[in-house]
Amino acid sequence: MRLFRTISALLFAVRLIASQAAEVPLAMVSDPPKDTAHPPEMMLIALPTHGIKINAMLLTAAGAGLHPTLILFHGLPGNEQNLDLARAIQRAGWNVLTLHYRGSWGSRGHYTFTHCLEDGEAALNWLFDPATAQRYAIDTSRIVVAGHSQGGHLAGWLAGHEDRVTGAVLISPGRSFGNLPSEISRDEVVKRMEESLEYSQGMSAIGDATPEDLADELIRNNKAWDLTQFSTELAKHPILLITSNDPGAPVNDRLAAAVKVQPGAKIDVIHIATDHGYNDSRIALTSTVLIWLDQQFPQRVIETK
Repeated sequence: MRLFRTISALLFAVRLIASQAAEVPLAMVSDPPKDTAHPPEMMLIALPTHGIKINAMLLTAAGAGLHPTLILFHGLPGNEQNLDLARAIQRAGWNVLTLHYRGSWGSRGHYTFTHCLEDGEAALNWLFDPATAQRYAIDTSRIVVAGHSQGGHLAGWLAGHEDRVTGAVLISPGRSFGNLPSEISRDEVVKRMEESLEYSQGMSAIGDATPEDLADELIRNNKAWDLTQFSTELAKHPILLITSNDPGAPVNDRLAAAVKVQPGAKIDVIHIATDHGYNDSRIALTSTVLIWLDQQFPQRVIETK
C-alpha cells in the first residue's frame, strides 16, 4: 500500500512537471464552450450562519447536469482572494463558493477565529441543503474544501471533522493556528496579528476585532487547533498540500508527515519555491490545483432529475 501511494505521488509530480514544462491545463488559457442554455454565472449569496447572513459569491459552471463544487476560503484578513484560482476552477467545470466570514469585509457579525470555523461549516451545510443543491446543480457527492493561509487551516479543520467533505486543498495553511511555539510571548503573537491586519496603515478589514483579542484566542486554542491531531480523519480524504518558502513551511511539513503515516492516506505534497502569496507563481499554483482536481475527480456529466 505504501509503495502504491509513493508511486501515485510520483506520477502526480511527473504529470505536474510535464504540464508546467509543456502546456498548462486548458482551463488556464481557454474559456468553456458556449452554452446559452446553461451559461456560467456569478451569483451573489446571503449565506446564513448562526442567525445572520454573510456576504458570499457562487461561481456556477457552464453546462447541463450536476457539477462538483469547491468552497474557497480566504486568509487573514483576506486581501488575497485567489479569485484567479476560483475562475480557473469554474472554467474547468466546477462551481466555486467564496465567502467573507462574520465581521470581515462588510459581512455582519463579530470576527473571531472560532466564528470563521463555524462559518465554514455553515457554508458546507448550505451546499448540502436540498433546495440549494437543486437550484444550483450541485453534485453533493463531490464537495471539496480549499483555502489559503488561515483559509487553508479552515479547510483542513473541516476535512478533519466532516465526512461529507470529498477532498481538501490546503495552500500554505500557516504557522499560527495550533502551532504557536511554547516559548512565544503574548506580545509577539499580538505583533503578528498587527502585522497581518496592517493596523499601522489604518486598515480595518475585520470590523472591531483587535489584535489582542485574536492573539488571546490563538493562545487559548493552540492545542485544540493543531491539525496534526486530526491526521487519521484527514487521511480519509484525498488531500493536496501546497507549500511555499514562508515561515510556516516546517509546520506544513509536520502536518504532511502526520497524515502520510496513516493507513490508506491519499495526500499529495507539492512545494512551490515562492512567497506566501505565490505572487510570482500564480500560474504554477493554479495549474497544480487544476491537475490535482482532474486527477482525483474526473469530470463526468450527471443529469439532473
